[in-house]
Amino acid sequence: MTAASMTSPREERIAWAAMAGIIATVTVFAVAQGLTYPLLSFILERQGTASSLIGVSAAMTPLGFILSAPFIPALSRRLGGARLAIACSMLAALALVAIACTRDTLVWMPLRFLLGFFANPLYVVSETWLISITPASRRGRIMGLYSSIVSAGFALGPLSLRLVGTEGWPPFLIGIAAFVLCGLVVLAVSRRLPDIPEDGRASSVGGFLAQAPPLLFAVFTAAAFEQILLSLFAVYGAAFDSAEERIASLITCFIAGNAMLQILLGRIAEQWGATRTMLFCVLACLTSCLLLPLTFDIWLIWPLIFIWGGVSFGIYTLSLIQLGERFTGQALIAGNAAFAFAWGIGGIVGSPAAGLAMQAVGHHGLPFSLGLLSFVLALLLVVRRRRP
Repeated sequence: MTAASMTSPREERIAWAAMAGIIATVTVFAVAQGLTYPLLSFILERQGTASSLIGVSAAMTPLGFILSAPFIPALSRRLGGARLAIACSMLAALALVAIACTRDTLVWMPLRFLLGFFANPLYVVSETWLISITPASRRGRIMGLYSSIVSAGFALGPLSLRLVGTEGWPPFLIGIAAFVLCGLVVLAVSRRLPDIPEDGRASSVGGFLAQAPPLLFAVFTAAAFEQILLSLFAVYGAAFDSAEERIASLITCFIAGNAMLQILLGRIAEQWGATRTMLFCVLACLTSCLLLPLTFDIWLIWPLIFIWGGVSFGIYTLSLIQLGERFTGQALIAGNAAFAFAWGIGGIVGSPAAGLAMQAVGHHGLPFSLGLLSFVLALLLVVRRRRP
């Protein structure tokens, strides 16, 4: 008799309730963060802030992700995951209150840093919980569902600005309420959340970095893809004299593929294995980079960009699946923190590097940069598969 068959219906309900609570928590948090990025950019633009300074201001949040990552494993051991998540939710709400109370660009920078610093532990702890309680046989589908719902949450953030606008307190109140709601959801399901046991393996970000370089590079690549496409695709499209409305629609199509294909990729990973499925996604990304200049002005760009959005973010989803397959306990939370570190680095480095490539070789520097990342990651995955 298997462990799964010995699980009582009540234990099944508890597991699914905890999963629903975890996913709901991160989704609401994603809505708040998805709202914050464009809201603050719109406000800075209205104030006549230089575009370079707006970019530096936006970079403060991923910088907070990077610098908070090394502290998360120790904080989770000291405070417990639930207390840490609740505290971070409330502190993020207070940081957004402070941002709403001032319009000083220089003051916003440390506050946006704190916003990222407080947000990151909630993501790390939540993903660790979810991986810990997900049955191995269903991990692909559940992590795909998680990625899809969280992506939808990020998309809902900017959409909420169309309802309340970007003036005054109303948009800030939505974000503040979302942060507070995160803490309340965690509090409601805290008794059903798993403890993360000590298991003698790496319990720090530094200790994890040497254990899974290809996984961390995969996370870096997924983050760079997202940031480069969202920040520079308009510049690429302008080189083709494409209308702004068409470029915006293509970006929306990219995000839709991101959100809609994760469950399918997770299901494929359960059949093929996560490493093989990730290699498929990376090769699909590389193919998309090669086809982008050839298809940009014809109808094939729409299915191409939709699939590209799905497989590029699928790299991160499949990284989470592999993390759950290979690590447990404190090594798992250290791995999730290391993922956040790698994601932050990719988010900060990706766009400037691609921008320099576009300055050097023209607009084709964008697919060249993304293609180079895909090629390097494909090589790492092939080498890993061939090792005994």
